[in-house]
Formats: sequence, C-alpha cells, structure tokens
Amino acid sequence: MSIVELVIKGAKEFHNQLKEDDKGRYRSWEHCYKCFYDARERRKNNENIDYDYLSLQLAFYLASWGMYRGSSFLLQKDYKIHEEIVKMILEPQYDCLRAVECSDLQSNTDTLNIIMELKKRMQNYYSEIRNSVKNIKAKNTVSDTLITKVLMGTLGCVPAYDRYFVDGIKAYKVTTGSFNEESIRKLVDFYEKENNNKRLEKYRKSLKVYGYEYPQMKLLDMGFWQIGYDRDQENRKEKK
Repeated sequence: MSIVELVIKGAKEFHNQLKEDDKGRYRSWEHCYKCFYDARERRKNNENIDYDYLSLQLAFYLASWGMYRGSSFLLQKDYKIHEEIVKMILEPQYDCLRAVECSDLQSNTDTLNIIMELKKRMQNYYSEIRNSVKNIKAKNTVSDTLITKVLMGTLGCVPAYDRYFVDGIKAYKVTTGSFNEESIRKLVDFYEKENNNKRLEKYRKSLKVYGYEYPQMKLLDMGFWQIGYDRDQENRKEKK
C-alpha cells in the first residue's frame, strides 16, 4: 500500500470513529473551527465578535485534545488567557491562512512566512503566561504541539504536531518532526504530487464540517495521526 493510500485509510478510520459519537471529544475541533470561521466573516462584515465565547471554545478544544494535562501551565489559568490569541488570529493579515491550500503554500512563499510570523507571536505570548505561572523564565519556547493545535483549531492551516502525527510522518520520511518552514514545504510537496493530490482531494471533498469542507491540512493531520497511533498500538502488543 502506498503512503498516500495509508494516509487516506488512516483519515477514514479517524473520521469514522468521530462520526460514531456525535458528542465525542474529537468533535471539539469541528465546533472550534466553525466558530472561528464564522467570526472571521463577522469581522469582515463589521459585526460584533464575542471574544469571550471564542476563548472558551478554544480552551475546551485544547482540553479535548490533551493540552490541559496536569503538567501544562494552561491548567493554572482560566479560559480568558486565550483572548489575546483569539484577537491575534482574527486580524485581517491572517485571513489568507484560513483553510489555506497546499498549492498556495507551494507557490507563494509569503503565505508560509505569515504562518511563521504568527507562530512567533503566539509563542511569545504563551511563553509570558508560562513564565508567570512557573515564576521562572524558561529556556525553551512554548511547544510546537500547543502552537500547531491552536492553528489547526482556529485556521486549519497546519497539522497539529503532536506525538502521533510526528511519529506518522517520520515513519515514512515524509517530512521532519519539527514545526518549521522546511517541514511544511515537504508536507505540501507530498500533497501536491499529481497522483497524491487527485486521491487526497477526492476523499477530502466528501468531508464536511457544518457545511464547510475540511481543510487539506486537517486531512493530513488525521491521516498521519492515525498512522502514528496504529504503530504505537502495534508496538505495545509486540512488547506484551
């Protein structure tokens, strides 16, 4: 089975599990993405935006996806700490990132630069929060996992670089395991290969969230996450 077929198989398995429970925790991504999608439209139309509600949606999505574990600095704050991030993400210069397509990232280096610029701003903000919680200045920046999960939940512009996704992409040497320009470029190249693109797009267009198509990066996120998860489960069985 080719890598692209494994990705589609993994994405189908992930999405089928999601559909089985209409109140399951992985539904939180759909709710969050839809709320930010609509909020961006309201901003364009000069309508009021409920930043408090969006902050709550973002916090619950992050909690559902494992970012509020006991060791997380987020656990020591309420949902309102995300409000500055919400406002940041809804700024007009980031409109181009919502459900951005791989072809745009491949042909327009400015778009990738904008993602990296937003990443840096988010890291700086969350690092200040973390330092205040731990009462020390941490040597390392806030994790790629947190930043990419926020970007996935609000804009759908990059996969979430968590443990299983990283294991999935590294297992087949599709790209690097760090969230940076090189890694995104290689992911984009993988998606845009002619045969890959046709297969991936055919399946992606069948996936809807509140009437909106799933972003291309969400498809990669689901597919490689499932690959990484399945590999972990197999390794556990072998050890037993």
